[in-house]
Amino acid sequence: MKYLAVLLTVSIALFAYPIDSYLVQLKKEAIAKDANFKGFDANRGKEIFTSKHIGKRGKKISCASCHTNNLLNYGENIFTGKKIKPLSPKANPKRLTDIKKVKKWLRRNFKDVYKREGTPQEKGDVLLYILNN
Repeated sequence: MKYLAVLLTVSIALFAYPIDSYLVQLKKEAIAKDANFKGFDANRGKEIFTSKHIGKRGKKISCASCHTNNLLNYGENIFTGKKIKPLSPKANPKRLTDIKKVKKWLRRNFKDVYKREGTPQEKGDVLLYILNN
């Protein structure tokens, strides 16, 4: 019975915080790519998020170009002018709750800025940065 209660508690925790489960998945992928992986780092995530690169449309951009440097603020897509809700879950509690959307937007935004898909470590670093802001 005690085992069942622990299992139920763990299951509820995994469903209550889907981003945590995704970070565990990314950690496993990062370790598989690099046995020396030491964990995700919000400072690396900030560097990834704010550094500018010649993006897929030939313009020098960063993630912050659309999402701003203050993740509590609304952003705006620099190409379409579309408003973007705050990226920080502190300002937008629904942010980072749908893992399918998180994966989609990480893939799309890395391709827009870096012209490639992000590595598991890069994705984890960026997510940790977002979660901490």
